[in-house]
Amino acid sequence: MTTVIFHPQAQKELADAATYYEKQQPGLGQEYLKAVENAVNLLIQYPEAGLVLQDSIRRLLLPKFSYYLVYRLSQDNHLRILAIAHHKRKPKY
Repeated sequence: MTTVIFHPQAQKELADAATYYEKQQPGLGQEYLKAVENAVNLLIQYPEAGLVLQDSIRRLLLPKFSYYLVYRLSQDNHLRILAIAHHKRKPKY
């Protein structure tokens, strides 16, 4: 079974983006969190779904939102979410 581990900075990025979207439109922050949850569930089933950035690090675009999940699947079957990056603010993240 795959264990999902969020890097502390990724957790902060997740919370910050959800707060931003919620301020823009009520309910949009929850929609963003659901998109992240769906993306993580997809990666649990298909860990190679994302584009390779380098070595074992990949990224997956969140549908509807301009954010990527930057992640890697370790040898011990841990899905490590390294960052949640906005594609314009941190294009080479």
